[in-house]
Amino acid sequence: SGSNLESFLQCLPQHAQPSNPISDVIFTQNHSNFQSVLNAYIKNRKFLIASTPKPLAILTAKHESHVQATVICAKQAGLELRIRSGGHDYDGLSYISTVPFVILDMFNLRSIDIDIANETAWVQAGATLGELYFKIANTSKVHAFPAGVCHSLGVGGHISGGGYGNLLRKYGISVDNVIDAQLVDVKGRILNRESMGEDLFWAIRGGGGASFGVILAWKIKLVAVPEKVTLFKVDKTLAQGATDVLYKWQYVAPKLPEELFIRVMILVPKEEKTVSVSFIGFFLGQTESLMKLMNQKFPEVGLQPNDCHEMSWGQSTVFFLDSSQNVTSIDVLLQRPTEAKISFKAKSDYVKNVIPREGLEEIWKKMIDNENMFMQWNPYGGRMSEISESETAFPHRAGNLFLIQYYESWPEEGINATDLYTNKLRDFYDSMAPYVSSNPRNTYLNYRDLDIGISSNNQTSLKDAEVYGTKYFNGNFKKLVEVKTRFDPDNFFKNEQSIPPGNLN
Repeated sequence: SGSNLESFLQCLPQHAQPSNPISDVIFTQNHSNFQSVLNAYIKNRKFLIASTPKPLAILTAKHESHVQATVICAKQAGLELRIRSGGHDYDGLSYISTVPFVILDMFNLRSIDIDIANETAWVQAGATLGELYFKIANTSKVHAFPAGVCHSLGVGGHISGGGYGNLLRKYGISVDNVIDAQLVDVKGRILNRESMGEDLFWAIRGGGGASFGVILAWKIKLVAVPEKVTLFKVDKTLAQGATDVLYKWQYVAPKLPEELFIRVMILVPKEEKTVSVSFIGFFLGQTESLMKLMNQKFPEVGLQPNDCHEMSWGQSTVFFLDSSQNVTSIDVLLQRPTEAKISFKAKSDYVKNVIPREGLEEIWKKMIDNENMFMQWNPYGGRMSEISESETAFPHRAGNLFLIQYYESWPEEGINATDLYTNKLRDFYDSMAPYVSSNPRNTYLNYRDLDIGISSNNQTSLKDAEVYGTKYFNGNFKKLVEVKTRFDPDNFFKNEQSIPPGNLN
C-alpha cells in the first residue's frame, strides 16, 4: 500500500487547479493532525479504538477540483475511496475499510445558496442539516425543508439515502424535494441532472450516492410552513395506560391529516422496571386547531393546551430534538461536532399491520430486560402513500404504517461491551420478526445495518448484494444495478453494502 499511496500523492497535483493547491488538504498518517481530522467526524465511539482500520490519507476537499483529483487518482493508484459528509453512517462505512483506502472528507464544502424568489436552494454536501435549517429560518419565516431531526447530519449522505423527518406526511422525504444535483462521476467529470440523465438522477435519490459517485451539492425545493407551528410531548407509563394509547396510535397516526406528525419514543427509564412511551407531536398550525383535531381523532393522548408550544419552524427544529429546553435562540444549529460520546448499534423495521396488544406486552417484557435501548416509531401515511414506490430509488411508500428505529447505546469501552450490547439488540430485533414486514424484511438505508447482509472481500458480488439490496430497495434494486452497470462498470465506488454492476436477468 506504500507504493499505491506514493503514486496517489504524486498524481493529485497533476489533476487539481494550481490556484487551489491540493497539498493544503492532504493528511497522511504521519501528519500531526491526521488523528484529530479522522476522529472529528466519527459519530460512533466504538470506532475510536486503535484496531479500527485507518485510511492511508484523508483529503479534506476545499474545492470541486480536489474532489475530481481524488477520484481520478485513487482509481489510478488502485486505492479504495470512502466518502464522508457528516460521519453519521451508523456502521462506519464512510470512514472504515478493510483494504487500503483513502477518505474524501467533504466537511469544508458547505456553502448554502438560497433563492427565496424561486423557493429553491443549492446546498453543498458537507453542510449539516443544522446549518441548512439555520440559513432557511434566517431567510424566511414561512419556508422549510423536509429532512432529518439530527442537526449534525451531513447533507450529502442524508439526502442520498432518502432523508426523512417530521414533514414527511405533508411533503414526503428529502429526495421528493430535490430538483437537481452535482455529482463527480468515476471519470472525474462534474455532472448535473441534465448531463447525468434521469436514470442516474433517480438512483442517487434514495439509492445512496456513494455507489455512483461523489455528491457535490443538491438543489432543493423549499416548502411552505406557517409562521407558527405547534409542538407537544406527552409521556405515559404502562401504569398510565401507555399500551392502550399506543395500540390506538397505530390506527390513528398514519391516517391523521397530513399536517400532523406524531412520533413515538419508547424507552425504559433509568432504575425503573417499566416502559415509558412519549408521544411527540409536530403540527403545521396553531394550538386551537391542534386541540380540536386531537380531541376529535385521538383523545386517548389526553393532550392539554399547556402541553402545546407554539414557535417558528426554525425553533421547532431545536425543540423537536430536545424538548427539555426553552428555545429562544437557534444558534445551536450551527454547532459542529465534538468527539463521539457513546457507542451504539442501530437497526430498523417497517410495520405494515397493527401490532396487537398482546404483542405490545411481549415487546415491553423484552425491553425491560434490555434497558439500554430505545425505539422510535415514525408514522407514515399522507404524502408518503401518494408517491409510487418507483418514483425515486427510495421504495418504502404506501402500505407502511410506520418505521421503527431501534437504538442501543452503552458507555463502556472495549470489544467485549460492544459484542454484549450488539448481541442484545440483535436478540431484540429477532423477537420483533412476527410484527414487521417480511420477504423481504425491509430496512431503511440511512439506518445502516451490516447485519442484514454484506458483500464479502470487497468485491460486491451480485448474489451477496441481492440479499441486502432487496431489503433496502425492494423492486428498485434491479434498476439500481442497471444504472450502476452503465455508470461505474468497473465498480470503483464500492463499500460493504454498495450497489454492484452486473446482470440480474
